[in-house]
Amino acid sequence: MFDNNSIEQLGFYVYALIHPETNKPFYIGKGSGNRIFNHKSNALKTDNPNLRLDAIRNIIDSGLEVKHIILRHGLNEKEAFEVEASLIDFGKYIGLDTFNIVEGHHTFDRGLMTSDEVIRRYNAKPLEVLIHPVIIININKKYKKGQSIEAIYESTKQAWVVGAKGRHESKFALAEYRGIIIEVFEIKEWYPVQINGAKIKFRWGFNGIVAKAEIRDVYVNKSIAHTKKPGASNPIKYIL
Repeated sequence: MFDNNSIEQLGFYVYALIHPETNKPFYIGKGSGNRIFNHKSNALKTDNPNLRLDAIRNIIDSGLEVKHIILRHGLNEKEAFEVEASLIDFGKYIGLDTFNIVEGHHTFDRGLMTSDEVIRRYNAKPLEVLIHPVIIININKKYKKGQSIEAIYESTKQAWVVGAKGRHESKFALAEYRGIIIEVFEIKEWYPVQINGAKIKFRWGFNGIVAKAEIRDVYVNKSIAHTKKPGASNPIKYIL
């Protein structure tokens, strides 16, 4: 535990809990005082299932100790939020397996982005009209920023509630992430996807390829944020 003098000098800080065997962080957080040590005490006080606390219990049961690392200190709370968010974003991007349930502070507004995503965000012009037979698929819940076209495709291709009319008429799928069209795929064929335990037993996926440049140029990096209604939850759109 930190003494009072250390606490005063630390101010707000960002920390990591490190697994002693792999020397890799499994949790990144921010706090003040003895916040960094609270995770261990919580793990010992309760047996409630929690990935972070379970990891600490497993380390203790192995006769080892969690490493507590201060990554940056002497911060105010706002600065600590920003440093924490940056580390969580980058950790996820490079495949670091941390047990942070909540995304970093302002991660969607100012978090990790590729250079292409920066251009999209700050230069996206409104998409006013659809000139091809398209289905617009929102992939907010499946796609993570900074990933490849292959990852966009995997996030877009399945599994959706699409009626026979939509499957018959849609020739292109527009992948929409947070109000911006980030890729276009030419649909080659639709296939059923069985969903176990769901009310709707079958959903649909498609096999496709990245659309030709003349099609992509019409839609990619265009915004449909002006068409989105607050509270709308359906990931599928056919019209603007």
